Amino acid sequence: MPPGGGGPMKDCEYSQISTHSSSPMESPHKKKKIAARRKWEVFPGRNKFFCNGRIMMARQTGVFYLTLVLILVTSGLFFAFDCPYLAVKITPAIPAVAGILFFFVMGTLLRTSFSDPGVLPRATPDEAADLERQIDIANGTSSGGYRPPPRTKEVIINGQTVKLKYCFTCKIFRPPRASHCSLCDNCVERFDHHCPWVGNCVGKRNYRFFYMFILSLSFLTVFIFAFVLTHVILRSQQTGFLNALKDSPASVLEAVVCFFSVWSIVGLSGFHTYLISSNQTTNEDIKGSWSNKRGKENYNPYSYGNIFTNCCVALCGPISPSLIDRRGYIQPDTPQPAAPSNGITMYGATQSQSDMCDQDQCIQSTKFVLQAAATPLLQSEPSLTSDELHLPGKPGLGTPCASLTLGPPTPPASMPNLAEAALADVMPRKDEHMGHQFLTPDEAPSPPRLLAAGSPLAHSRTMHVLGLASQDSLHEDSVRGLVKLSSV
Repeated sequence: MPPGGGGPMKDCEYSQISTHSSSPMESPHKKKKIAARRKWEVFPGRNKFFCNGRIMMARQTGVFYLTLVLILVTSGLFFAFDCPYLAVKITPAIPAVAGILFFFVMGTLLRTSFSDPGVLPRATPDEAADLERQIDIANGTSSGGYRPPPRTKEVIINGQTVKLKYCFTCKIFRPPRASHCSLCDNCVERFDHHCPWVGNCVGKRNYRFFYMFILSLSFLTVFIFAFVLTHVILRSQQTGFLNALKDSPASVLEAVVCFFSVWSIVGLSGFHTYLISSNQTTNEDIKGSWSNKRGKENYNPYSYGNIFTNCCVALCGPISPSLIDRRGYIQPDTPQPAAPSNGITMYGATQSQSDMCDQDQCIQSTKFVLQAAATPLLQSEPSLTSDELHLPGKPGLGTPCASLTLGPPTPPASMPNLAEAALADVMPRKDEHMGHQFLTPDEAPSPPRLLAAGSPLAHSRTMHVLGLASQDSLHEDSVRGLVKLSSV
């Protein structure tokens, strides 16, 4: 390569620079090899995902498995020991009806447990930072305040004032009727409650399936309990009560399970029927949000004033799509939260800040390589002072370096051959000028693409210099070492 020839360096050679800094530079080719990840793999909430993100459940699923066992075992015993006798003695419709109820119960249970209940996506770093600025501007807070600014907004819904609370975890103002589930660590739209029996939150997107589950389970439990008693009574008429219990012990177990569970299931179905008819949620009913005790003018702004209309909206209305897109791919340019500063978390960095960080890393890496190349020479040769390098009409090392225009850095080809490559390919030797072997400070070798502005050997793209040479001992030692290297 002829001297002064500043040919473009290959991008793959970036990976050859290795420093001990906390943020090493990476090759763009390595980034391409990383397989694309889906959003459910980095989902911030406490949820479990199955089937590549298609199934979404809460992390505590032990009680859900108990629900499955109770339904499967009780129904299985009924189909195995009671239905054959009842189909012969009464009617074959009994097993058919029980089968329809069983499959409907299992379908609604799995639909409730495996679906997104209406999780609201968390704010991105840029959105959170913008929202923080809006709150500070609206409240006129100063940095010296001891109490945080109020984090509520008020909206009018059907003439009723509704407060929107700020979620410090999701960094959003929760929409009306939404709440943050402490178990799943998510804000859920139209949050009803977290049900451990189904292993998921109950919200806007799965409430109707939850209601149909408990309602159909109530019918199935009553159906099994009634016909188990019928089976025992018919057998006792033929062989006596004790003999009937001995002939069908499974019926005893089914009757006990159904007896203790039917009250809670039927009661829960009745309670949610009342909530649907008044268009309320369990969360609102427990808190008494629309109770008359809070005032005569307090009323439910979400009710349509008609029981039939409220039921149709809750059970027959359209299901809103999921907002979290859990099976979508993560975009490579997704902003990342910045490190906290002064106890306050800073969200995201702009593209210009990211570019400056990359340039600083390149400068530090180049300084490290120059120091490594010049250290053996500095140990064997006496160091030069600024007076020895100073020539008339030329600035010394104590003077500020010339400002250069900003441009992307180009790292060296390799660490061991940096000094030789820098002298052979970039810097012309001074043997042709007046016989001396020394260079002036302005002509001192610099890393690739860092030559002084206006030099005929300067590349088309340059970057910032490191500041005053007199205040940077490491850079000064590197320059001295390379000056001595040019004279060898």
